Amino acid sequence: MKLILSTHNVTLTKAIEDHVLDRLDKLEHLDRWTVDARVTLEHDKTRVPEKQFSCSMRITMRGPDLFAEDRESDLYVAIDCVTKKIEQQIRKRHNKRKAAKHKVASRNKRTRQETE
Repeated sequence: MKLILSTHNVTLTKAIEDHVLDRLDKLEHLDRWTVDARVTLEHDKTRVPEKQFSCSMRITMRGPDLFAEDRESDLYVAIDCVTKKIEQQIRKRHNKRKAAKHKVASRNKRTRQETE
């Protein structure tokens, strides 16, 4: 997976980069067909202290892209929340695909039983 990590008013340290890479590895484990990830980290000093740090993540894969954004008081918490949102979207997409396959197989089985 290709990673594009950009920052705005945030100094990118090795610890932050490792945290983002660790979270993306977890997402890649869920869906190995991800093409690339674009992560943007921002610090907005004009906001209230509870929502100063922002993290947005766009995952490119087959079908529609996945996007999530979150604002928190701590950058690491914002990264974790965005990862959790993307994980939920991946699971929802996977479950829809499985349900569609199950529906088709069930319909085929029913038609075979009716013709016998």
